Amino acid sequence: MTSGMKRSMQIALGAALFLAGAAAGSLHARGAAVVNRFGQPKTVLHFVVYKFKDNVSNYDREKAINGIKDMAGKIPGIKNVWLKTERNQIKEFSGVYAIEFTSAEAAADYSESPIHEAWSKTWQEQRENSLSFQVSNP
Repeated sequence: MTSGMKRSMQIALGAALFLAGAAAGSLHARGAAVVNRFGQPKTVLHFVVYKFKDNVSNYDREKAINGIKDMAGKIPGIKNVWLKTERNQIKEFSGVYAIEFTSAEAAADYSESPIHEAWSKTWQEQRENSLSFQVSNP
């Protein structure tokens, strides 16, 4: 076997090993992409499903929901708010909003805050019904 043929065989073998490694890496990456990585944060999520009274105008409805955003900027411990209802499985209700608190203590402070109480007074007058849920991790 000549040195040129030997060199060609080495290059071909190297290319074959490279392609085999690339294929194996691709398969591994596809399998790894299926595994979700998730956490269990210590925050508290407060969900409210609500129904406005029939006589409440669209302007007043929007003002009430925007009041949640205003509270979030004024009450310590509110981390995030969700105000737009994308999907509501309880058809007879108007919508859903959610507030994320940094801790259980922050959620408790929110419920006793004068800012929340002022907003809640108007909210109580405009809503016909609501259901509230809080979710947290141990």
